[in-house]
Amino acid sequence: MNVECPTCKKPVEWSEANSWRPFCSERCKLIDLGAWANEEYRVPAENVSPEDLDQGHDGQLH
Repeated sequence: MNVECPTCKKPVEWSEANSWRPFCSERCKLIDLGAWANEEYRVPAENVSPEDLDQGHDGQLH
């Protein structure tokens, strides 16, 4: 099966022979890691108030 390298968009074979999968090379893997380290990517999350952190899932203070 072929997939697209997330960094350079080249086609990459998804197999155990490709130790960099889903990337095409170590270079593309390190570029992606650097983007995460520079906070260029973000994982979406809900805003949480400090009061919400003090309450458990049942709404009771802990």
